[in-house]
Amino acid sequence: MSHELLTREIGSSGIKASCIGLGTWAIGGWMWGGTDEGQSIAAIQASLDEGVSLIDTAPAYGQGLSEEIVGKAIKGRRDQVVLATKCGLVWHTTKGNHFFDYDGRPVHRHLGADSIAYEVEQSLRRLGTDYIDLYITHWQDPTTPVEETMAALEALKAQGKIRSIGASNLSPEDLSAYVAAGQLDAVQEEYSMVKRDIETTLLPICARHGVSTLSYSSLALGLLSGRIGPDRVFEGDDQRKNNLRFSIANREKVTRLMGAIRPIAESQNATEAQIVIAWTIQQPGITFALCGARNADQARENARAGRIRLSKDEIDTISEAATRHLTDLDA
Repeated sequence: MSHELLTREIGSSGIKASCIGLGTWAIGGWMWGGTDEGQSIAAIQASLDEGVSLIDTAPAYGQGLSEEIVGKAIKGRRDQVVLATKCGLVWHTTKGNHFFDYDGRPVHRHLGADSIAYEVEQSLRRLGTDYIDLYITHWQDPTTPVEETMAALEALKAQGKIRSIGASNLSPEDLSAYVAAGQLDAVQEEYSMVKRDIETTLLPICARHGVSTLSYSSLALGLLSGRIGPDRVFEGDDQRKNNLRFSIANREKVTRLMGAIRPIAESQNATEAQIVIAWTIQQPGITFALCGARNADQARENARAGRIRLSKDEIDTISEAATRHLTDLDA
């Protein structure tokens, strides 16, 4: 694994970032059974030490907590970071569509121009920076025309507050509206061995318009980490507790998949999780893989997946095993 950490460009923005990104949803604690600030900061700094430049966060992760922790962790190292954060899940206004309640407080999906202008200032303050490299609409707001949203984002770009524009959790129709309205450089979508639907829905549109893809949940919330066996118990507000994807039957199928991946992992001197991540970033149309880490060891392990180069034969073997073991997974 002596290769350089793979880097790629975000759309046509001219911004290059490590193809492995650190996703910081878990660092906000929300839906992950709490957070430990010291461990989280160590995870972010270990990622940077390993050459990971792409760090992805959002105001919604713990209502600002994740952004604040990221801000503390990158202090003095901002020039090493390609910083992605988001807008559009708001609790300062009740405009848009009600989405969920957080600790009794309503959160709305809203991408109006005034709201975006307010949100970016809050994120810049929490992150301790005066610019964001990639600013992503977190969820789509059917009450605001995409043209208004894009005009607001293009204005922030002209002011130097953001450097590129992304969109997340969107339909093919949303994606087509974005690329018609301005320069969209990236989409961020769930993608993993157990969830591959964007291969036929969004990725063909991205390919036509030079839009990068950041995959999230590349390890399917840890299901594909090689460490969640049939006997693991989830507690507290851990979202995996009642998730059908984590059924005992599914975990047994994943265990069989890991058995097929293990010889490749051993020959690459890597863990099964690293092989899953390396496979993900070598799929057509997947530019970056966001991987969560709760501590420095996990962060280092994820980062090193970006140094692995799988051969075509290895990719084919893994893909065939994934098809064989994962096609009839419970949703």
